[in-house]
Amino acid sequence: MSPTLVFYSQFDSFEQWQALLAPLLPEIRICQEQDVEDPDSVLYALAWKPPLGFFARYRNLQLLINLGAGVDSLVGRDDLPAIPITRLSDPNMGRMMASYVLFAVLRYTRDIPAFEQAQRQRRWHYLHPRLPQSVRVGVLGLGELGAYAAAELVRQGFTVSGWSRSAKQLEGVRCYSGLDCLDSFIADSEILVVMLPLTSETRGLLDARRLALLPPGSCFINVSRGAVVDQQALTEALGSGRIAEATLDVFDREPLPPEDPLWGMTNVLITPHLASVAIPESAARQIADNILRLQRGEAVLHQVDPARGY
Repeated sequence: MSPTLVFYSQFDSFEQWQALLAPLLPEIRICQEQDVEDPDSVLYALAWKPPLGFFARYRNLQLLINLGAGVDSLVGRDDLPAIPITRLSDPNMGRMMASYVLFAVLRYTRDIPAFEQAQRQRRWHYLHPRLPQSVRVGVLGLGELGAYAAAELVRQGFTVSGWSRSAKQLEGVRCYSGLDCLDSFIADSEILVVMLPLTSETRGLLDARRLALLPPGSCFINVSRGAVVDQQALTEALGSGRIAEATLDVFDREPLPPEDPLWGMTNVLITPHLASVAIPESAARQIADNILRLQRGEAVLHQVDPARGY
């Protein structure tokens, strides 16, 4: 029986991925879980947030391709063998993320929420535009997507700082590293953009104390994982006006429950975890190349360590 690639995602189109991957991997059967004829033939998995126990029946699994950048759903599982796990490293994902971050930052620096409110009130309301260089934007997390977004903000003329666990150097970005510098980095950010992976070290990192370090009237953008932030503390800070505005793409529970108070806050923009998604047309080649590398006995590219979260 031909080797099999099993696909799982509740958010992505199997038909689209199959149509793009099949010509690149003609000797591999590509199917969904319910269509697997022989579990022992499954050598590869392309998945996004598979349920617990999903991998238990695939005893010969050799490679897991995570259908996205975050791997927090793969940590602490007892059904996943010690095999290489790769993430997608797609420039189109970087561009998509950077465009979302830029949109959110520009929305605040150009006072768009105030104009939206004035329009609803049929009120002509002039606020003089600020120069980008007068706005201090902090990017919390300088991995592949964070660095891409920071570079775009620099290109647009903003004063950009960035924080990462280990030291980084990015042109035009004032870089902080290590927990010793985190508080001062936060305190200097008029707009804070959260782009950290979710790990044991980052879970709850932005607690009430650290959120209180933000300058009064600051803006908050989260495009990483909801659990990096104490959502209750963030909600309270937004309710009091201590944090003036927030754009939230991720939450500690998804979908965000209808009764959550964030839905009713006029100073919060909510989007359903779509700041950056895998683009089949540009990522299919990368996936196929990694499978072919494995078949040739070569090291796969973009391998991640689930314990570290990236």
